Amino acid sequence: MAVMAAESRPWPAPTAAGPISTTVRLPGSKSMTARALVLAALADGPSVIEAPLQARDTTLMSAGLRALGVAVDTSADDRWRVEPGPLRGPATVDVGLAGTIMRFLPPLAGLADGPVEFDGDPHARNRPLRPIVEALRALGVRIEAAPSGGLPLTVHGTGLVAGGEAVVDASGSSQFVSGLLLSAPRFAKGLTLRHEGPPVPSAPHLRMTTHMLRAAGATVDDSVPETWVVEPGALHGRTWTIEPDLSGALPFFAAAMVTGGTVTLAGWPAQSWQPVEQLSRLLTALGGEVTRTAGELTVRGAGTLRGITADLSEVSEMTPVIAALAALADGPSELRGVEHIRGHETDRIAALATELAKAGAGVTEFPDGLRIEPRPLHATSFATYADHRMAHAAAVIGLTVPGIELTDVGCTSKTLPEFPELWAGLAARS
Repeated sequence: MAVMAAESRPWPAPTAAGPISTTVRLPGSKSMTARALVLAALADGPSVIEAPLQARDTTLMSAGLRALGVAVDTSADDRWRVEPGPLRGPATVDVGLAGTIMRFLPPLAGLADGPVEFDGDPHARNRPLRPIVEALRALGVRIEAAPSGGLPLTVHGTGLVAGGEAVVDASGSSQFVSGLLLSAPRFAKGLTLRHEGPPVPSAPHLRMTTHMLRAAGATVDDSVPETWVVEPGALHGRTWTIEPDLSGALPFFAAAMVTGGTVTLAGWPAQSWQPVEQLSRLLTALGGEVTRTAGELTVRGAGTLRGITADLSEVSEMTPVIAALAALADGPSELRGVEHIRGHETDRIAALATELAKAGAGVTEFPDGLRIEPRPLHATSFATYADHRMAHAAAVIGLTVPGIELTDVGCTSKTLPEFPELWAGLAARS
């Protein structure tokens, strides 16, 4: 599969003529696909990944693993096969703008025999990476990094990572913890990792990491708060069935909320490793109704949205779309606890403050979030900052505000290349 570079193209957001009521089938979770690829690459036998996400991030992750000597067969859209092999350098890994690649693969590269170079899109060099680099150095890995502590960097793998104990400040991203834990069973001494600093955001993603490690045969003890102990040992090849991406589904659920319609996500598992409970509470507080039945997750909108006060630290990836809903609500909202999203694909807090204000909303920016005062919104050019979630937020607003034009819808290829077509079809069914 060829790497899909993000295509930059302006796009007028379609407006819905009435309530949107439909069932959607969406690709697999980016977070689960990325973790399954890494665990499969480190396993003692072949693995199969069913219903993987096919998007720029996962394509680049697959290419990075191939460069390191792992056989990743993505020729079948719905069933990928991974054959682990001896990890080797020299190799070059293009991370694109993906936090999963720049934080999950350097620990794995420490296990490779030879140097591995990492770089990516221009803004990727601004994304925080120093905590994981410093932790790897403490574990015996030699790394050359930019003065910022991030990209471009070179991991000088020796085929062995001693492991042992390390301290990390993961307040900037839970991926600093996940990236270290995923490779830890292959470290000679395993890993005892302790977080020191402000709270780690996105706790559900950490639980996903530990659940998937255990499913692959690892022994993980996370009984002590902010401490993770991974014993050295084998990871086993297995079949991973990837859930539909909950963050990717949110804009579609939001479409039901803003139009007073009903959107059902098909293929939802009875037991999920994603933060569905947190999302259900948020959408209910905003005025929606969330129900789960066998294999489905449904959101109904009442036609009006309520303002909320919410700590989004556990579901920070959802902040842009929640902010878009808040801008369309009948009262003010305050969204806090997400200072770390300033280091995502863009400074999402500043970007949201700028673009929502351009559309007419009253916005107050805090270090860790936003206060949004709904006002009549109007047509505007909505900059997307090469950030798929900003594009999703603009599209949601465009359903009820004519004349919203995204500066670039191509950035949605990061996690859902078919987003423009799916979204246009959704609006057409209103």
